[in-house]
Amino acid sequence: MPSFSNPLACALVAVVFATTSGTPAAHAQTAASVNAPVLTLADALDLAGSASPNIDAADAGVRAASAARRVAGLRPNPSLNADIENVGGSRAYNDIEAPKQTVSVGVPVELGGKRSARIALADAQGNRADIERVAAGADLRLAVSQAYVEAVAADRRLATARDQAVIAAEALRAAHIRVLAGRASPLEEQRAEVLRISADAAVDRAVRLADLARANLGRRIGRPVTGALDQPWFDRVDGYGPARLDADSNLAVATARADEKAAEAQLRLARSQRLPDVTLSAGVRRLPINNDMAAVFGVSVPLPFFNSGASSVAQAGAERDRAAALRRAAELDNEQAIGQAQADVANAVAAARTAAGPSLAAAQEAARIARIGYREGKFGQLDLLEAERTLAETRSGAIDALAAFHNAQAQLDRLTASARKD
Repeated sequence: MPSFSNPLACALVAVVFATTSGTPAAHAQTAASVNAPVLTLADALDLAGSASPNIDAADAGVRAASAARRVAGLRPNPSLNADIENVGGSRAYNDIEAPKQTVSVGVPVELGGKRSARIALADAQGNRADIERVAAGADLRLAVSQAYVEAVAADRRLATARDQAVIAAEALRAAHIRVLAGRASPLEEQRAEVLRISADAAVDRAVRLADLARANLGRRIGRPVTGALDQPWFDRVDGYGPARLDADSNLAVATARADEKAAEAQLRLARSQRLPDVTLSAGVRRLPINNDMAAVFGVSVPLPFFNSGASSVAQAGAERDRAAALRRAAELDNEQAIGQAQADVANAVAAARTAAGPSLAAAQEAARIARIGYREGKFGQLDLLEAERTLAETRSGAIDALAAFHNAQAQLDRLTASARKD
């Protein structure tokens, strides 16, 4: 391998690689302002809670269910009836004094427990709305967590791309010095130039992706993201997520059970409506011949000749059976989804610890040795470039592994979220 005999060239190359032999990520510029306060994931979740239209929609659903519960408890309104008899007839009934006036008040009387059935259905639907509100919060947490992870990872990728661009530029200058000293072919400088151009293009792509990731996170939290993000949190790889919760408190299963209870309440209401309601009326009648007043009482009963309610009961029964089947399916699907998510988290933990630990340390040491060897003329350019390429790929793999871990953890948190309100 070639060695340097020009002291000036050796000194320049030593300076070049001394500036790149440290950990570049520690000094890399990112899209965030270094003076801005750090935006943590907890901060992002707090901000998103007040800016989410899905939460507003769920809150409106809870209010609507509460109003429906009040409506279900109301009794039917009475009716005021007024009629006049013996008007415009013949003979004695064509006299203007002949008509009889009657005024009565009718009061519907619900039979069969209709009111209590309506209240039970409204309560079941209100419970479903409460669960939807909790689910909207869990969905928001998942979406914000994923957006936050992507923003942190994009900043990391941008820092890595800028590090690689600095290394490529310094390698180009080192190759130029070697060519001027007559210790390397011009091809070595051309190869370094191609790598520098590619590294600069990678920086441009990383800048656009980092800006997009921060913009997406900003849309979730309702304000621009200009400050630094929590990088130490991104590096932490904890356990395998929360313990699995009971089925009754699990959101997916609780939602299916709420639907089943609502279907059962609807079936009860359909059965109660098979018994016709009666209307009791009481009033007074004026007899115009002698201006006497008489009390009038009446009972009105609908005759269920054409619609006995049997079809409505059959429909509600089928809906109840469907809801019960969907509840059983939700329990099975939820168990499978949680098991898969736990496996994903476990695999992501192992991958992240390996990629961000031993693999990254080995790649950094290999790149350090290659720089020293290249500086001392013991290694060629291809050896150096291969070590730097491996280091760049290892850094990228570590970022991807950490992002996969945090996303898998967020997905498991969503699947095991409790339906109970805080």
